[in-house]
Amino acid sequence: MQFFLDTADIESIKKYAAWGVVDGVTTNPSLLAKAGVSLEQRIKEIAEVVDGPISAEVVSVNAGEMVEEAKKYAQWHKNVVIKLPMTEEGLKALKMLSEEGIRCNVTLIFSAGQALLAAKNGAAFVSPFVGRLDDISEDGMALISEIMAIYKNYEFKTKVIVASVRHPRHVIESALMGADIATIPPEVFDKLIKHPMTDKGVEAFLKDWEKVKNLK
Repeated sequence: MQFFLDTADIESIKKYAAWGVVDGVTTNPSLLAKAGVSLEQRIKEIAEVVDGPISAEVVSVNAGEMVEEAKKYAQWHKNVVIKLPMTEEGLKALKMLSEEGIRCNVTLIFSAGQALLAAKNGAAFVSPFVGRLDDISEDGMALISEIMAIYKNYEFKTKVIVASVRHPRHVIESALMGADIATIPPEVFDKLIKHPMTDKGVEAFLKDWEKVKNLK
């Protein structure tokens, strides 16, 4: 399973990349607005830190403009993946871009039908949003299970990025289902590594070491 970092904050990316577990990065306009930086600048900065897929999202609403935007982004770095919305226009753009060999990540997936359409049009990745489904009392992880089963049935090469991750349990359940990737916000990375019993164990070992470190 791969871990992507879901942020546009370069300091956070450097922090978690140093752990050795970050395989890629996903960004979106909201994350860039929060970081207060241009997309091009931040994508190029991320590429210096993480050697893996970096999702850059288009903001156009019709297919032709999406394709133009995507081709510009793709020139910035070999690791750029174009993030397209799951709309009619996004689906059209996906077909055109995938035929030209430009990798795309179809985002805002909320149903297995949407994931199926994206895979048929050659998406390299799909991003189903589990947390947002949970927020409206639907079962986000059930969607991941459906998508994984459909892709296995037809041997689609499209990789599933579990997105809108709210807590470590989303990550663990994704791994149990065999999801390809989870894109994880910084605060969830912190929760994944932390456990109070680990902290207590380290504290106890250090106290005991103080008692014996000077013995000969």
